[in-house]
Amino acid sequence: MKRNATAVWQGSGKEGKGNLTTESGVLKSIPYTFKMRFEDGVTGTNPEELVAAAHAGCFTMKLSFNLNEAGFVADKLETKCEIKFENGAVIGSHLILKANVNDVSKEKFAELVKSAEENCPISKLLNTTITSEWSLND
Repeated sequence: MKRNATAVWQGSGKEGKGNLTTESGVLKSIPYTFKMRFEDGVTGTNPEELVAAAHAGCFTMKLSFNLNEAGFVADKLETKCEIKFENGAVIGSHLILKANVNDVSKEKFAELVKSAEENCPISKLLNTTITSEWSLND
């Protein structure tokens, strides 16, 4: 299986502009600029935000599979991913999970979360520190 996305950029790094399109069409010519990437409060996307979405989605799906294999089904898993970007490098990915899963012990859940954190395909792809925190049935 292969997936793809296309980036188009015009102009200089700081004053130029670009757009992103995904194979599925979910993103279609979505704009991104230097300001969208490096300044707060500017509407638009950036590569780090897209990595955060990919990591949150991948981790959450892997955790669901881990729970299923252990005999549990989640009522709801909600993950926020914070990508830390400093000095031109991604230096961390922090996963914040809120979970509703019946009949699983905190110890077993912690084990399944750690496995998902270490083994989801996006975690394996990232060459950075990955951390997580979670709440169960809050």
